[in-house]
Amino acid sequence: MIDHIGFPVSDYARSKAFYNHVLAPLGYGLVLEVTPEMTGSQDSHAGFGLRSRPQFWISSGDALRGRMHICFQANTRAQVNAFHVAALAAGGSDNGAPGLRPHYHENYYGAFIIDPDGHNIEAVCHTPA
Repeated sequence: MIDHIGFPVSDYARSKAFYNHVLAPLGYGLVLEVTPEMTGSQDSHAGFGLRSRPQFWISSGDALRGRMHICFQANTRAQVNAFHVAALAAGGSDNGAPGLRPHYHENYYGAFIIDPDGHNIEAVCHTPA
């Protein structure tokens, strides 16, 4: 059900070093870093997990604006589209229409919503079209 989770941090470099150190005994490490140049924003994101699969993220700057981020797994891109439509109909606010996010990986197809409490909620499909 849960694909990944993330939250904002006050000191990105300090937090990145902290989590890289404390997750190592569990077998996890930094597997993906998304820079401001990759997204066109001022924010940096560090994804921790196993091999190339980040499941825990920290974000700098205004990326999450103090909100939690949680992403649900979808089996198809059609489910991601349906999630987005349903969330808008239920009173959520658009935070990123369904589409490819190649800065994560070439088949990353996601949609983002702000829920009624201000949290950034996402659905993602990792399989090719």
